[in-house]
Amino acid sequence: MTNHPTAVAGAHWDHQLAHAFGVLIGRPLAEFDPEAVYVARVGGNYPDESGLWAEHAWVRPAALRGEEPFVSALHLFDEAEGTPVFDPSASVFEFRPADGTAELPEGFAAAVKAACFSGRLLRGADLAPLLERYGVDLTAPGFAGTWQVFAAVLVSDGTLLDALRAAFATGRTPEELTPFTAEPDEEWMRELAAIPDPALRAHLGYFCTDGDEGLMPVLDDTTAHGLEHAGCEAVVGWEDGHGQVEVTVIRLGDLVTGARR
Repeated sequence: MTNHPTAVAGAHWDHQLAHAFGVLIGRPLAEFDPEAVYVARVGGNYPDESGLWAEHAWVRPAALRGEEPFVSALHLFDEAEGTPVFDPSASVFEFRPADGTAELPEGFAAAVKAACFSGRLLRGADLAPLLERYGVDLTAPGFAGTWQVFAAVLVSDGTLLDALRAAFATGRTPEELTPFTAEPDEEWMRELAAIPDPALRAHLGYFCTDGDEGLMPVLDDTTAHGLEHAGCEAVVGWEDGHGQVEVTVIRLGDLVTGARR
């Protein structure tokens, strides 16, 4: 049996991406735990002030079940046509039932509390069956203020390669790259030179700037943004120089993924 040309081309491109991503994070992807679950989290003042974390699209039943993504209208990256595509089922929600005015079904608040992996935090996938079981619609006015997104996760398959692909917004083919024009910081020029493909090099250069026009790497000071206590660990992150946009790749702990619950 011979490999399909499209599959071969896809595998070759994935190999190029893995090499390029390893260059930028300073460590080959093969050195990371292949059994762990990795996600790309988005944060920053821009999406926060826009009200993104409380949009009703997050809590649609199909979105929480992972059957459909949430395609945001927010543009995170200058010059990029695409907008972030979130996975509400893998995202983490903070739930505060007492902050709303709706009368809660008996047992609902206790069931949500039991599903939380820490404090008032739970994954969308764990919230979905509770909403269906108790007939709760979080988009109803009485539930305003009872929930918000704590960790917004981009759609990916849980592998480090795909989490980085989502974080860098490279897409899955060379044709999906964005011809960014932001100038990389001088100290990153040598690292970027190790990426053979010029289009990929230009795209990833957007994440190696001084933070004025593109994003800048956050290596040593990267955090898991409040998920450290649940065993999560930041791999690498990027931010602009004004606190408007943050993108962080995080290795999830077993408490979050459900492996030890």
